Formats: sequence, C-alpha cells, structure tokens
Amino acid sequence: MSKPGPLTLDPIVVPKPWGGKRLRDLGKVPVPHPTPGIRYGESWEVADLPNNVLSASLRGRTPVAHGPHRGKTLRDLIAELGPALLGSASPTPAGDFPLLVKLLDTAEHLSIQVHPGKHYASRRSDWLPKTESWYVLDTEPGAVIFKGFRPGVDMETVRAAAGTPALVGLLRRVSVRRGEFHHLPSGTVHALGAGVTVAEVQTPSDTTFRLYDWTEEYDRPPRRLQVPAALESLSLDPPGASCHPPMETEGDRLLVNSPHYWIREHRVTGRPIALRDTPELRILAVARGHVEVRAGFESCVDLGPGSTVSIPAMIVRRTRVTASDAATLLEIGLISDDTLKNSIV
Repeated sequence: MSKPGPLTLDPIVVPKPWGGKRLRDLGKVPVPHPTPGIRYGESWEVADLPNNVLSASLRGRTPVAHGPHRGKTLRDLIAELGPALLGSASPTPAGDFPLLVKLLDTAEHLSIQVHPGKHYASRRSDWLPKTESWYVLDTEPGAVIFKGFRPGVDMETVRAAAGTPALVGLLRRVSVRRGEFHHLPSGTVHALGAGVTVAEVQTPSDTTFRLYDWTEEYDRPPRRLQVPAALESLSLDPPGASCHPPMETEGDRLLVNSPHYWIREHRVTGRPIALRDTPELRILAVARGHVEVRAGFESCVDLGPGSTVSIPAMIVRRTRVTASDAATLLEIGLISDDTLKNSIV
C-alpha cells in the first residue's frame, strides 16, 4: 500500500444554462472549448457520488490526478486506506466520501430551489439530504443572492406563488461581496444570482427541487419543476442559517461548525498558515493568491486561485502550508464520529 501524499483531483465540469465564463479563466474548462455554445456553471472539485443519485452530471467521482494513486476515486481510497484517509470521521453509509466541494459561476440567476433534509430524503433511495455553504469568490457590480423568505411570508402565500414569477417577490434579496460567507441548511429556499462565483461546500447530494426557473426572464428552455416536493421540504425559518461579512484584516476565523463539516478562513501574506491540529482529513481551497502545500520532504503542491487539494488524515500533522503572496485559504474539515453521535442531523 502506497503512502498517500496531498491529493489533487481531476474536477468534473458540468454544463448549466446559467453558466458564466470564470470557470474557463480558472482553468477548469478544457481549451480549446470542447463544444462551442455550451455554458459551464459548476466544477466539482472533490466529489464521490454514485451514478444512481446523479441528476446534473454524467459522472460523479473525481479521480486522483497525479502520484501513486492516480486514477483512483475517493471511494477507492476509503476502501484501501480507511482511517489513514478520513481519520475519525466515517464515509457515507454507502461507503462514499462524506463531502462534495464545487465552484459555481453564474451569468444568469439559478433556479429558485430547495434541498431536502434527512427525513424527507429518506422517502426515495435516489434522494439524498443536502446542507450547503457558499464562500463568495467574485461578484459583478450589483450582484445578489436569494436566501430565505421575507419577514411575514406564510406558507399559504408561498403555495399560491410556487412555480410562477410571483415567488421572486417573496424572497429575501441579499447584495453580496467578495469574501462573504453564507450557510444554507437543508430546507432553505435559495438561488445564486447572476454575476456571482462561489466555492460551495456541501453534503454529498445532487438532489434539488426547483420552485421557479426564470424561463420567462431569460427565455430558457423549460426544465421540470418539483413544486410538491419543494413545498414539503422547505422551511420558512430554517435553524442554523448564518452569514459572515468579508474579513477586513489578516487572521483566521471559523465560518461554520455544522453537524456535517466545518470551514475556517485564513487570510495571510507571505507566511505559514497554521492548520487545525487534529488528525482528520482536510480539504484546502484557495480563494485568492497562491499557497504551497508540503508534506514532509517528498510531496509539494503549488496552488493558485480556484485550486483545491485534499490532505489525508495520516499526514495532516506534518503538512506545512505557506502563502507566497496575499492569499485567502479555506480549510474544510470533516466531523468526527464522536461529534456526530452528539449532534442533531
């Protein structure tokens, strides 16, 4: 068995009718463009979804790009390495990796949608619960997101407006800036607005229920709505929803500590970045600048904006991360089994 070093994965780039051009600028879309006219809206950076739960992509597992484990999926490595990869956290009940990390880029508004919680998703084997978080990487002037309902909106009003443009007026319209963070528990009605690029951390799910898809506003081909399922899944006031404004000074801060994952933001210039000292797998995502990731003397990875790397649990404590310029790094960690036993999921 080969010892794992830092793991870089080949991303999965997903076409979307609302996709923009920033994923190409970040090197995610092949050049020359494989299919003229196709918009790419998502880059799945760390993914391990089985085919039977996919709706947005033809494949769901990101293979290792380099090194002795090249071509293996995270599921393969979980089976081969076990706690050496994940530490004290567990895979999904099916044996898959317990997180999905994406980049999203929008030229148009995304559909107004909701993701189910654990209870509702259990009704079908191809549904999975989903909680997600957005870190804003870039925005165009005037960009917004839609997140939750305006004060005073009741379910009767939502039911009457579902599937129609009237739904838009019921939502909270939030202006966004680069460096802002939003946590969206399952049941939160939401949509990314046009001109926004985010890093998204989420539980491993591709289950989305659409309430409205802006077909009139953008002259899009109609896509199927899932209004009954969305109405049963949504919460008017989901517990745990949160946001953080951009960090104005250097330092680090905890953005979220959910029952599923935690995220810490590091902002530094030309110096080492101290990772949390726990022997559990870590995902590092560069939001700005460049960092060097070194595990001992044998493994070194240079990362630029939009890049991610996974650090197996067995080498986290000997991994050194250094910013070579003004950099912002997201450190994403798994929740240990002991923590999960004491949490409400």
